[in-house]
Amino acid sequence: MTDLALRQAARPASPTNASDLYRAVWRWHFYAGLLVLPFLITLAVTGALYLFRDEIDALVHADLKRVEVAATTATPSAMIEAAIARVPGTAVKFTTPATPTSSAEITVKKTDGEKLAVYVNPYSGAVLGTLPDKGTIMTFVRDLHSLSFFGTIGRTAIEIAGGWAILLVATGIYLWWPRKGRGGVVSVRGAPSQRIFWRDLHAVTGIFVGAVILFLAITGMPWSVFWGDKVNEWANGSNFGYPTGLRVNVPMSDEHMNHLGQTSWSLQQAEVPLSSVSGTAAISVDQAMKTFDRLGLAPGYAVNIPTTAEGVYTGSVYPDDLDKQRVVHLDQYSGKPLIDLSYADYGPGAKAMEWGINVHLGQQYGALNQYVLLAACIAIVILAVSAAIMWWKRRPIGRLGVPPLPGDRRKLAGVVTILAIGGAIYPLVGASLIFVLIFDMILTRRWRAVG
Repeated sequence: MTDLALRQAARPASPTNASDLYRAVWRWHFYAGLLVLPFLITLAVTGALYLFRDEIDALVHADLKRVEVAATTATPSAMIEAAIARVPGTAVKFTTPATPTSSAEITVKKTDGEKLAVYVNPYSGAVLGTLPDKGTIMTFVRDLHSLSFFGTIGRTAIEIAGGWAILLVATGIYLWWPRKGRGGVVSVRGAPSQRIFWRDLHAVTGIFVGAVILFLAITGMPWSVFWGDKVNEWANGSNFGYPTGLRVNVPMSDEHMNHLGQTSWSLQQAEVPLSSVSGTAAISVDQAMKTFDRLGLAPGYAVNIPTTAEGVYTGSVYPDDLDKQRVVHLDQYSGKPLIDLSYADYGPGAKAMEWGINVHLGQQYGALNQYVLLAACIAIVILAVSAAIMWWKRRPIGRLGVPPLPGDRRKLAGVVTILAIGGAIYPLVGASLIFVLIFDMILTRRWRAVG
């Protein structure tokens, strides 16, 4: 190699090369935002509301959920009788009061198959009123947040949006990275009438909240359609859906925990055991709940009441404190615990996922957890609004306003290769990446033909 060639090889990247890389990253940051921001606004608003689900439900449904403390309490069986007198049918679940001022909730399945939640005063045994099962205002908000209204399509959208949000943050950090001067790094310049104000507001907000968005995107993946299911299988182990190493030596049914109602993510596919039919009479719901109390289930636990000869009493509770999560299955005849599972029994993978989910829901660290995530949700809305305003101010008339192609197409290919790594981790994101690549090629050719 000649001296001239050596000097050229040692020379730092030219401004043109740096500009090409910036344009390549900017172009894909734009595409990521185009795909993700509409979802992020919806997720941020519904997520902010759901952080305060207990408080909002208690306010909206105060007539059903709040009671005055009294000296004596009604038995569970008496409350069930009162609920069935109001709504004829079969009681399938009893949820105990979480606090002294909370009502009990009894789920009754009517003869036509419809389920109603009947709220009962645990002291007087009087029925306070009814709602459709899972009919509270915050259940509706949760379904909006998870896009469960749209079934598999919604869960697919969650996975794609989560994966692209990760790519959005990664490319955003590169675009924010200081190059010349300090303006717009941690301060906002200009006035709202100027594009630079919205650029700086977007960049500064993004860099402060980027880590939280990454966390929320990753911990939201357990609800996704492909990645979530596969990781769920891995985290659960292979012993009837229970954590690997947990001893399960009792007969199992084909029923799964997620069919009974709310359960932890790690136990969604866990099978429910069977009672050993011995010809003896089944224990009463009062006796079953005394056993659950003796075993130390935290207040607010739910009891699934057996409706078949081989069914079990299942007590489960998922409070804010992960260490108090508990699932206990009782033989309906002997009252013997068949499986007793707590958070401590989960494997490392399941523990990590459950911790992430608990923090994602704003539960693990109390009010601090709620308000930190509330600030993040507000910041996400600011990011979306500022991005839209920036785009509006710079868009060419009659065009989408996609950032210009780099002069050196190898830079664009390099960025796409890096994004493809994320697509390999999240396959549905990879499929959408191919779609966007095809869209970009069509758009580029069309503009060349027009221009």
